[in-house]
Amino acid sequence: MSDEDLRGTVERVGRGFDLGEYEVEAYLTVLRHGELTASDIADRTDIPQPRVYDTVRSLGDRGLVELRESRPMKVVALSPEDAFQGLQENFTEMVSALEDEYTQPARDTEAVSLVKSRSTIVRYFEEVIGSADFELVCSLTPSLLERFADDLAAATDRGVSVDVVVTPASEAPDPEEFDYERVTTSARGRRGITTPVIAVADGRYSVYATQDAVRDDPEKYGVIFDRSALGFLVSGFFDTVIWSTATEPLHEPETDTVDLPRTYAAIRRCVRDLQTLDGDIYATVGGRDVLTGEGRTVSGLVDETRFEETGEVATMVLETDDGRVEVGGRVAALEDIEAHEIAVGRGEPPAL
Repeated sequence: MSDEDLRGTVERVGRGFDLGEYEVEAYLTVLRHGELTASDIADRTDIPQPRVYDTVRSLGDRGLVELRESRPMKVVALSPEDAFQGLQENFTEMVSALEDEYTQPARDTEAVSLVKSRSTIVRYFEEVIGSADFELVCSLTPSLLERFADDLAAATDRGVSVDVVVTPASEAPDPEEFDYERVTTSARGRRGITTPVIAVADGRYSVYATQDAVRDDPEKYGVIFDRSALGFLVSGFFDTVIWSTATEPLHEPETDTVDLPRTYAAIRRCVRDLQTLDGDIYATVGGRDVLTGEGRTVSGLVDETRFEETGEVATMVLETDDGRVEVGGRVAALEDIEAHEIAVGRGEPPAL
């Protein structure tokens, strides 16, 4: 499509949807009644009598209604499918042509962005949820939970561990009516409306926003860590502040339902699960040496796990060929290795 044709198509679509307040009111009124006179429309709406004729003629020019020049003039509703067919065709053609013109911006793997548009924040939530390979944590409002239910279910179907906090808990869908088991691995409710909305995929790609921001408050914002190592800040905040204080259970898995092998981004979640399992467990850990900062991968039998009641410190000890190695989470200082990714399984250490 040429530039001139594309511009013309965009303008036609714009004109087709550019209905004024009176036009919208008149159109919906006629649509509901099938056929009305101009006087009928004036009686059933707040449109001033002198504006009715101009309004319905504008609808007629757009092909949304049929005007029958009788006495009095009758305004007849047309099937919306027929009335909008041309506009639908133009819209489909326009979207296809715009896609051809679209140049996707390059993404900086360490980019941190501030966004204020609700639609942009919601789009990032969808993207983060869809990108999770093995672990997803979310803090969602009830409306966002329902909006992303199918996306969350798709994540669980592909083997992703999905932990969700719903806030405020008083407005969370009733477990008797909402299928939490389909869309989450575990879910809890948290009291109050001060809880931010969060999604973190695999500990590295995350979005953080206030509840006001997703209600379209232009003064609020969302923060996007676009596949950034800084995503662990949001993940750690979720684990230590949000999840630990979400006290209303909505869906809790049975303790024997941790399927292995499994990969974790958060050591707290890993240790919490390991402490529910019996028998020998093996792990492979990829991360950094705490003292040198160099990349390091270790494998071995899980000899010990420690998890403080406060949730602030979680440690896993591996028996490796080189001796005992203590593994901590991001920015670990007490352990030997800062874990970025942990794969656990039975029989032998699984590959990352």
